Amino acid sequence: MDVESVLILVLVTVAVVGLVRWFAGRTGLPAAALLPIVGVGYALLPVPGITLDPDIILTLILPPLLYSAALDSSMLAIRRNLRTVVSLSVVLVLLTALLIGLGFAWFVTGATLAAGIAVGAAVAPPDPVAALAVGHRVGLPPRIITLIQGEGLLNDATALTILSVAVAAATGGDFSPLSAAGQFLVAAVGGVAVGVLVAFVVRLLSRPLAGDPLLANAVSLATPFAAYLLGERLHVSGVLAVVVVGLIVGHHTPRSASGAGRLQTSAVWRLVDFLLEGFVFLLIGQQLPQVIEGLAGYDTTTVVVAVAITVGVVLVLRPLWLLLTLVLPGVLQTWWRRGPAGERGPAWLTGREVIALSWSGTRGVISLAAIFTLPLVTRSGDPFPARDLLLFCTFVVVLVTLVGQGLTFAPIIGVLGLHADDNDRARLRNEARSASVEAALAALDELEEQGHDDISAQTIETTREQLRARLNRYRERLLLLRDHYSADPPISPLYESALHVRRVTIDAQRDELLRWRDAGRLPDEGLRILERELDHEERLLPDRPTRR
Repeated sequence: MDVESVLILVLVTVAVVGLVRWFAGRTGLPAAALLPIVGVGYALLPVPGITLDPDIILTLILPPLLYSAALDSSMLAIRRNLRTVVSLSVVLVLLTALLIGLGFAWFVTGATLAAGIAVGAAVAPPDPVAALAVGHRVGLPPRIITLIQGEGLLNDATALTILSVAVAAATGGDFSPLSAAGQFLVAAVGGVAVGVLVAFVVRLLSRPLAGDPLLANAVSLATPFAAYLLGERLHVSGVLAVVVVGLIVGHHTPRSASGAGRLQTSAVWRLVDFLLEGFVFLLIGQQLPQVIEGLAGYDTTTVVVAVAITVGVVLVLRPLWLLLTLVLPGVLQTWWRRGPAGERGPAWLTGREVIALSWSGTRGVISLAAIFTLPLVTRSGDPFPARDLLLFCTFVVVLVTLVGQGLTFAPIIGVLGLHADDNDRARLRNEARSASVEAALAALDELEEQGHDDISAQTIETTREQLRARLNRYRERLLLLRDHYSADPPISPLYESALHVRRVTIDAQRDELLRWRDAGRLPDEGLRILERELDHEERLLPDRPTRR
């Protein structure tokens, strides 16, 4: 494919991703579930497609996506729910791989236990993108969001490590349960260590670069690749290294980065997520012809049995495992709830939370990338056992979960009535805002007492009046929230009109600046500086209502 063809393909891909994203915003459907359908339709057209290269996915696409997700996650929230997160991202992944492996060894002709465990490891880790897109839109409680995020961050490392062990066994390498457990432990511990080391280096660089947002963003974009490559070179989990460094850096960013740097970094990573996620979900559907071509050598019964085992274990084992949280004996339940040094941990999962988490296990491109890494032949020169069948089973699981569960997740959440208490969250934010303004007023009092010669009393008084006005506004919102408790946070007509006035004045200022520029009175460089000031002011306001 020549350069012009590649450019056309890139432009078409971006256009398709943008259209699907626009359609998803209008309909409320998750783009991650719609893009594979569009990809399947594209694959059926007589035009050249893109073949999935697992090395590119695992090296160039997976690290930035995981790092961005880790930056947006809460290390404290994941730590509070660590037992449940580990249960889903490690234990459940192990059980899924093992059960699918046994099913293939017992019921699928031509498959071995190691080959079955390989496909089980590939389909075991959920890709939470579709579930989180729906969850944020419908207002899932923060704890459920945390569990979905935490599981999605950690399960890839578990699955890829199991896959490497299974492939080694299937291709004729030395294998024993003890050596497999040791390899898994070394990969996990080493991945965490590499992540901590890279995070330490990034934190050392963050303060000197805080005044230069461009350099800070360059470091941010390079960080996931550095962590992944270092982990892989040391033969430990590069995926886990990326997750750990993302969680640590995201936790310390409020202290180490400047405001301008955080705004720019957030915008950059939103764009990266949009393009990469759109590309990979579109790429999933385009693999259909290649996957189907490999089934010519299998009879229908074998294919049906293999697909039934894979899909059945994936769909059934997850809710069964989560249901254990409702039926565990009281003694074990008490131990699980108890935190370090006898502290009480987070509450046990409820029935509605179990249903929501059961249906959030959508699979994605990581499963396909993992299964495509299977070698064509073993060390003895024989074909890899049932490789084409394993590819097809993985593809079916991805489509069934990503499209089926992705499109029905929102209605199920609506039936469950599992929504976050927006009123409580709004109250908490306003209490935090009030506390921060009170701290600022106290700092002003200290400045006034110290009597700095270069700070006038008028400047301090003007700033104090502005802060007091802001504090009064926050307190008014708190009173409204307490007096009108409901599922939807009430908005004061006075506050709503104030927002309208601020938008009108910002628009007027921007229009006047453009008139100055067009008349030749203001150079474009000056326009960009002044417009950026207005953009930052406008960004503080709530989003404008979307017309449908």
